[in-house]
Amino acid sequence: MALKRMDNVGIVVEDLAAAIDFFGELGLELEGRATIEGEWAGRITGLGDQRVEIAMMRTPDGHIRLELSRFLMPAVVADHRNAPVNALGYLRVMFTVDDIDDTLERLRARGAQLVGEVVQYGDTYRLCYIRAPDGLLLGLAQELG
Repeated sequence: MALKRMDNVGIVVEDLAAAIDFFGELGLELEGRATIEGEWAGRITGLGDQRVEIAMMRTPDGHIRLELSRFLMPAVVADHRNAPVNALGYLRVMFTVDDIDDTLERLRARGAQLVGEVVQYGDTYRLCYIRAPDGLLLGLAQELG
């Protein structure tokens, strides 16, 4: 038996509508929204009876999805948004964009903040980290040449 694919990456947010707008501006497409609730869902997550609003966002190539979740019940119990880039665990999602400067300009209008600076890695990439609304850490990469 072989791995078939990576299906999605999940991110918990406070403001689902703002996250949908932000990732839409980045270029992801809203695939759908739903409320997931009940004992069956809690058996998967180990949270018991839960209620969560989700939005599935798809990359333009259709290969990867981002699952944005806003927990209504139970309440969020930890906040990792201000963790530094060398913290243990899942940290960020990186997106490849056509034009990093244009992308930064559009995302700044939606609340994104540059973490360090845009740097060039040899003649291969321009890279940066940004903090999105809700403090989410994202990477942006622009392929060169």
